Amino acid sequence: MKIGVLGAGQLGRMLALAGYPLGLEFKFFNTVADAPAGQFASLVVGQYEDEKALADFVSDLDVVTYEFENVPVNAVNILERYVNVYPPAKALEYSQDRLVEKTLFRDLGIPVPNFYDVTGLESLQESLLRTGFPAVLKTRRMGYDGKGQAVLRSEADVKEAWQSLQGNALILESFVGFEREVSMISVRSKTGETKFYPLTENHHREGILRKSIAPAPSLTDELQTQAETYAKRVLERLEYVGVLAIEFFVKEDQLIANEMAPRVHNSGHWTIEGAVTSQFENHLRAVAGLPLGSTQTRGSSAMLNLIGVRPNVDDVLKLENAHLHWYGKSVRPGRKVGHVTLVGETVKETQHQLILLENLLSKI
Repeated sequence: MKIGVLGAGQLGRMLALAGYPLGLEFKFFNTVADAPAGQFASLVVGQYEDEKALADFVSDLDVVTYEFENVPVNAVNILERYVNVYPPAKALEYSQDRLVEKTLFRDLGIPVPNFYDVTGLESLQESLLRTGFPAVLKTRRMGYDGKGQAVLRSEADVKEAWQSLQGNALILESFVGFEREVSMISVRSKTGETKFYPLTENHHREGILRKSIAPAPSLTDELQTQAETYAKRVLERLEYVGVLAIEFFVKEDQLIANEMAPRVHNSGHWTIEGAVTSQFENHLRAVAGLPLGSTQTRGSSAMLNLIGVRPNVDDVLKLENAHLHWYGKSVRPGRKVGHVTLVGETVKETQHQLILLENLLSKI
């Protein structure tokens, strides 16, 4: 079976690495030629608006998926004339617009912050009367890694945020004083078979994911069940096929949905070594119509993103149970260029190795 992938970044690269042992073949479509996945499979360079390029790309494929959620929906609609595309186009439609996404969550009975559509400065001021300060002003589309948003802590922040973000469709959300951030990685097959990984605790800085710990420390059955229930509602409503990630805030043992990503996710990278079946393999199993694999953990895991730094390989691999993944990218500030996963039999063992790894990276 030959799988086409829209996008060719590190997520596409890891999909290919997971798929080759299953006997799968790959072809990638990307707007630039020097993408990481192009080192592992054929890469078609084109624009998503170019219908002929898309038709040529899909000519020898059995199924198409994508590795980032900002693929134009119209491109997926074009490809669906020739071949099945998973996850479905409507998953992209919901995830690409924060207002539509939050409305979906609310309609499914999934808790979300209070949110309001912002259509102008007057609308923003009216919405702030409802949320109070602090609040978060976000672009409805194209925001990622902390981009396209501003925290409004007082009236003094409003003017600067408006000047920065006006011209975009916007949404205002109540600020959530959360205790921690977690994510649920789930997967659903064509037949409706559904599996869940344990909740993962995530640590961000400057809007970028820095560290994930799985299973999340002090994870209760109640919190895991809550996350699985919410994820299943989304999966079923969207008739979803593939891996879905939903990020939540945790406040007083309750989950509050932040956003979803209809693809394999950075916070699930630990599953490559830390679970019986990785998120990447399970995504491919789902879109290829194969039985899903076990999501059972292999112990305690921690994943640390390498952002703008390239550590000495020998130093990293001297750490017991350390697994280095390099994405084949040039190093520059703020860029995700790789990650390291630590897997131990116990939480204590993994935490000890994590301290050593963080100390090592702090010296670069």
